[in-house]
Amino acid sequence: MYSPDNKRPFTRSTSGTRTTSTPASPKNYDTKRPPEKEMIFGIRAIIEAIDAGKTLDKILLRRDMTSTIGKELLQKLQGTTTPVQKVPVEKLNQYTDKNHQGAIAFLSPIEFYNIETLVPTLFEQGKTPLLMVLDGVTDVRNFGAIARTCACADADALVIGSHGSVAINGDAVKTSAGALYHLPVCKVDNLQNTLQYLRDSGFHVVAATEHATCNYTEVDMTAPTAIVMGSEEKGIYEGNLRICSHQVRIPMSGVIESLNVSVAAGVMLYEAVRQRG
Repeated sequence: MYSPDNKRPFTRSTSGTRTTSTPASPKNYDTKRPPEKEMIFGIRAIIEAIDAGKTLDKILLRRDMTSTIGKELLQKLQGTTTPVQKVPVEKLNQYTDKNHQGAIAFLSPIEFYNIETLVPTLFEQGKTPLLMVLDGVTDVRNFGAIARTCACADADALVIGSHGSVAINGDAVKTSAGALYHLPVCKVDNLQNTLQYLRDSGFHVVAATEHATCNYTEVDMTAPTAIVMGSEEKGIYEGNLRICSHQVRIPMSGVIESLNVSVAAGVMLYEAVRQRG
């Protein structure tokens, strides 16, 4: 469903880098290998990449790693939005046959923008910002399609969480038809705090949810607007939904009760375009 507001677990932000743990499985992991040019193997190599200013999408660390150099890597990541997952060594082995030494980093093909720097810049440029915020969208095809629509609708940025969001890699760029090279993407550590920041900055934060009573055409999007879309499986996290200033629905009259999230995002974006003339 395009944005049902089902409850799902949420972890509050803490200072520094958060880590998540992937459950072990006795069976093989269903892992699609990215091209090796999109990965960095080994902790020392990853540290050097960070020092060189490379943008990382995420890092996988062996779950039982306790080495000093592993701690050094985590210290390097303090204050960044690069997510770190601690996983069984079997999962790491699915990505490469090389000696990964318990650590794999995935390079991002794009640079990420700081939302608290971007928003004031947009206002200073005299714009009425239009942002697309994705809460838990993990499918690369949906993400790429949404990014492409954002670029076509002249949206000012796409905002995602650093945890529980799609991996931004070569596949994401391809499915966006290259739009990700032109569209600012903000990766934020705490989506709840970001939505509150946008409200405090004067944005209409508009959540698309099938349980709303207000039609999507009835909310004012001529003001600075951030459209929030949830995943098809879990929708918008309830804590994020409560922060939104408006909740709207796209009416359905057919047998199928929901739209694909990328289609629903396109409907919302082009309603903003229509209203803005």
